[in-house]
Amino acid sequence: MILGALEAGGTKMVCAIGDETGRIIDQTSIPTTIPEETMPPIIEYFKDKDIKALGVASFGPIDPDPSSETYGYITSTPKPGWNNYNILGELKKAYDIPMGFDTDVNGSLLGEVTWGSSKGLSDAVYITIGTGVGGGVLSGGNLVHGMLHPELGHMLMVPRRGDHFAGRCPFHKNCLEGMASGPAIGERWGRPAKELADKKEVWELEADYIAQALMNIILTLSPKRIILGGGVMHQEILFPMIRNRVKEYLNGYIQAALLEDIDNYIVPASLHDDQGIMGCIKLALNALEISR
Repeated sequence: MILGALEAGGTKMVCAIGDETGRIIDQTSIPTTIPEETMPPIIEYFKDKDIKALGVASFGPIDPDPSSETYGYITSTPKPGWNNYNILGELKKAYDIPMGFDTDVNGSLLGEVTWGSSKGLSDAVYITIGTGVGGGVLSGGNLVHGMLHPELGHMLMVPRRGDHFAGRCPFHKNCLEGMASGPAIGERWGRPAKELADKKEVWELEADYIAQALMNIILTLSPKRIILGGGVMHQEILFPMIRNRVKEYLNGYIQAALLEDIDNYIVPASLHDDQGIMGCIKLALNALEISR
């Protein structure tokens, strides 16, 4: 059975086809410019693939509530051209098939708990730290939505002593995204993150902000695992720093066996950067099952 997958990112759109085992058969990448330029090649890609369902995991904020008038929309994004854009509706004009729709980070989380090293977990959090910062939450086996969906990248940070960077988020300044995203690193230090790999002070500060966020997540959501992905997390030096800072911030308040094995509690994404597109395949599979 052939399933379609669209990982709609702010920089690029990854289109793929796969099967019910999560195997990726073919994929391509299309730059994210404006909808009028980006959507036609996406629709064309799936045209001759005979897909039975399509899973879409999109940058946001989005409206994931099927009962809402704006279900399937990208809502208050600052990305030019995509504000209040009905991405799912545009795809439905072209294809009369079941479609699943969620956030890009929920898609990545779904990929990890379906086919990755966190397979089978019922309570987990996935954080992506790259051009932006976002988080997906699985609780009791269900992806968390609620009013809209979690926006873990926008929890406010306590600026570290000596860090005078105001934060670059246009909405909140010193939120996690504003202080710890890839562009925030570049703006703070005057060079792109990839050119700062040997600067320990860069990653100690980065680890501090990420650890603040993870402490908040542990105390509020109590996940059984936290998965960290995105381009910034390719700096492997970050993981031991983050784990140590999380333990320092928690200060012994939480007594749990999982935290005693923190190397297996705060972990990197395991699907070689395919977790998002594999999560889209799972969204498509879920949509197909619901439609039957």
